[in-house]
Amino acid sequence: MKQSIEIIGVSMDLGAGRRGVDMGPSAIRYADLDKGLRALGHSVTDRGDIDVPIRETIEMGDEHLRFLDPIVATLRELAAATAAAADAGKVVCCLGGDHSISLGSIAGAAARRRLSVIHVDTHPDFHHHGTTPSGNIHGMPMAALCGLGDERLVTLGGMFPYRPHIQPEHMVIVGARDIDAGERESLQQAGVRVFSMEAIDRIGLRSAMEQAIAIAKSGTDGIYVSMDLDAVDPMYAPGVGTPFPGGLTFREANTIMEMLAETNSVVGLDVVECNPILDIKNQTGELAVQLALSLFGKSIWVG
Repeated sequence: MKQSIEIIGVSMDLGAGRRGVDMGPSAIRYADLDKGLRALGHSVTDRGDIDVPIRETIEMGDEHLRFLDPIVATLRELAAATAAAADAGKVVCCLGGDHSISLGSIAGAAARRRLSVIHVDTHPDFHHHGTTPSGNIHGMPMAALCGLGDERLVTLGGMFPYRPHIQPEHMVIVGARDIDAGERESLQQAGVRVFSMEAIDRIGLRSAMEQAIAIAKSGTDGIYVSMDLDAVDPMYAPGVGTPFPGGLTFREANTIMEMLAETNSVVGLDVVECNPILDIKNQTGELAVQLALSLFGKSIWVG
């Protein structure tokens, strides 16, 4: 299915503890994302990058919500952009940057419709200011999307009402293998479904994804995909800020995207946490492009 796709870059590392992911959008563009999408027959517009303050010129603020004010300002602009793209009938492809960007992109995309989220990540990103061990906001976006956490973050500084952007029963986490105790409790209380790597090993990737997709499609208007590249094993994705062994293989990650593509329900994609400083010959940037192309219809199927 040919689509109108809008690429939006967010060169931000304010939500992360480790520097470098602000260069992620450039690395992914360098790996020919635009060219690959056009080769699949899609109409593509790259609107450039959202403005992000320079880290060295701003104050960190609350240690439990590091750089909250500049992050919220950036995410407000991103939310406006994704809402406008949705109103124009476009599918958004947002390039991070740290994972805090998903709060803005998904909140905007869900402003006037009921969406689900399939969040592919080593970490559930379900902390809030009361549970975070680091204060880094890239560990909080999924909780904030479900209406949990500091009001300024959940509402993006009053841009939205203080309520869930995504209902917890429409949030599905796939590939988690590093879950903090505070997150585990919050996930259980909220009722978010988690298909950990252990569950995938037990029941198989295809079964896990079939269940995840069924949850995501039930009673919603579309699926937003949030892909943290650290979900993929460091063997295939060395250029991420928080690598953790035992992740998805290259083929498994592509299978996830191919199965999501088959739903014809995807309304947006975030590809985040690509860190060129830690990468090897842009291997992770190229992986990001391959995963995006698989989500938007690239397949080796010839039957």
